[in-house]
Amino acid sequence: MAERQFAIDRLGAQGDGVADVDGRMVFVPFALPGERIEADVEGERGRLLRVLQSSAERVVPVCKHFGKCGGCSVQHLASDAYAGWKRDLVVNAFQARGLEPDVDILQRPAGKRRRAALKALRSQSGVELGFHEAASHDLVAIEECPVLEPKIVAALPAIGKLIAPLLPKRDEARVTITLTKSGLDVEVDGTERKLSPEIRTGLASNASATGLARLVVGGDIVVETLPSFLTFGRADVLLPPSVFVQAVEAAEIEIAHRIVAALGKTKKVADLFCGLGAFTFPIAANARVSAFDGSKAAVTALANAAKKTSGLKPISAVVRDLFREPLSPLELNEHDAVVFDPPRAGAEAQSQRLARSKVKTVIAVSCNPATLARDARHLVDGGYKIESVTPVDQFVYSAHVEVVAVFRR
Repeated sequence: MAERQFAIDRLGAQGDGVADVDGRMVFVPFALPGERIEADVEGERGRLLRVLQSSAERVVPVCKHFGKCGGCSVQHLASDAYAGWKRDLVVNAFQARGLEPDVDILQRPAGKRRRAALKALRSQSGVELGFHEAASHDLVAIEECPVLEPKIVAALPAIGKLIAPLLPKRDEARVTITLTKSGLDVEVDGTERKLSPEIRTGLASNASATGLARLVVGGDIVVETLPSFLTFGRADVLLPPSVFVQAVEAAEIEIAHRIVAALGKTKKVADLFCGLGAFTFPIAANARVSAFDGSKAAVTALANAAKKTSGLKPISAVVRDLFREPLSPLELNEHDAVVFDPPRAGAEAQSQRLARSKVKTVIAVSCNPATLARDARHLVDGGYKIESVTPVDQFVYSAHVEVVAVFRR
């Protein structure tokens, strides 16, 4: 490595400061545009040593773990500049596909993450839970976190003690914690320890004493004090283990409101990649819904909730791998509108078929502006017009941004 002094030109897509150093781009975490810094440079990566001239947009981070914990990348950036940077992530993704829609200002729902995927590691003091250190596989044990629901953070010490029998040495595991309407739902994966009757009994007893709604180890439900459920619209949906959940409830509600508003008086809607029905149920308050997803567990939970929820238009729920078997144009044409919310890989095959359909309205929800812009290109080439693009800040202080895009024929 070589110590260098240079100026930061812009903020990159991952939140790193970007500089031109001897004709090549260098990326420096935690540096801001307009700053002059000193950094250790190796190849295209720099490690910030000192800020020699600070940006007016630099602020004090809100978390003591910032700079070491890899969960957040931009706590040091002032609010307005942060919002502009996140909006630009969406603008740039669309421009890369030759598209220049009017992108709304960043919507910032007031809510914190109800789901966290953490690393658990046995240390000399017990089992610690936290996130990976920035650019490292080391653990940063979390004592506070401004982006997580406080009930999750408060429970971490107790959960560490609870799962200690699963990590007898310097083992590690993945722990997913979800704040459901019935309490905390905890899933532990990656441990090779078999559950003897004694360990299972101890885990079940301690989980109940800790107040967990459910404890799942390696896909096996160890104890379920209360059925874990989430509420979408007017429906209460039981949460199967390992099924996708939107990170922030307030963001999920914001997106659902925008979808329902864009649908207007539409009578029949296809909800693709529907998951547990986060958007299915709000839509079904006004329209018939055909819901499709590749997860049998999610579709079963959705269908069961639909049967028990009154005041909704008819809902059909079908298990279908939309990557391998996207709906055909003929199937799509049975609907007035289509909503799709795929994983980060996007829905290229499905968007290509939508482009050949006669569906009047398409609403796309995405956590990846790049794949959304790619799918939007297919729709535009197929005759759709982009009506609106709205970024939603579901992943606060990170380089991720949720987007809702509305297309009309």
